[in-house]
Amino acid sequence: MTTSVEPGPSRYSFDNDDPESVGRHSHLSGILDTFTFARLGFLGDLTGKRCLEVGAGGGSVARRLAELVGPSGDVLATDLNVRHIPPDAGFRVQQHDLVTEPVPDGPWDLIHARLVLLHIPQREEILARLAASLAPGGALFIEDWATEFGNLCLAAPDAATAELIEQYRDALVNTVLPSRGNDPTWAARVHRTMLANGLVDVDTEINAGSWPGGSPGAVLLAVNVAQLRKEFIAAGFTEEHIERLNVAVQDPRLVVRSHFTYSTIGRHA
Repeated sequence: MTTSVEPGPSRYSFDNDDPESVGRHSHLSGILDTFTFARLGFLGDLTGKRCLEVGAGGGSVARRLAELVGPSGDVLATDLNVRHIPPDAGFRVQQHDLVTEPVPDGPWDLIHARLVLLHIPQREEILARLAASLAPGGALFIEDWATEFGNLCLAAPDAATAELIEQYRDALVNTVLPSRGNDPTWAARVHRTMLANGLVDVDTEINAGSWPGGSPGAVLLAVNVAQLRKEFIAAGFTEEHIERLNVAVQDPRLVVRSHFTYSTIGRHA
């Protein structure tokens, strides 16, 4: 039987039509792929498996999954806007809205979502539907950032730059992202939400590091502001703040703390 999902608000914070989105996906791949790929190793041999990558972004994880499952497997990469997912890369691509549409083509041996559910107000309902779309023994793999923690700046060329970084963080976490339905505390609730949906062998690893000026992580701060410029200005950021931030994130004397990546895997019994 096919189930239907009632439409609801879907306001993903970072639009793939924005010119800055190309750089954003590249930076996120540089920041996160090493940890994500290592966690895929926790799942064992994926040869021949059916894998769903939701919110595929630039497609780097889908490409890796296609390598792991081989020609006998199947990988479907979905996104609300698929323009940055490369075609003919060894996996299928489908435009899909997690909020308004059923999970496609289940059951799946692996479903992976990275930096997706924290942006969607219906995150718990969607996690439940993803869990229900697993094959017996299949794994749900959710990665999200916990962004509620302060003290983002670890080192700076001067006190004014350190203060600027904290102003950026406060605007992003307390005003800009929540206005779009983002929950900065969600990542820490994924583990128990998986358990509540009947998944077993739930495991969470938390990863963090430092981002020096000029690195993908540091530059991402400026990319975030560029994509959400109006929202940052409404939150109190000025054109001067933006100009200073663009310079600061390229300065190797600046070091910022990464967000905490909560990587949670649970299995269908």
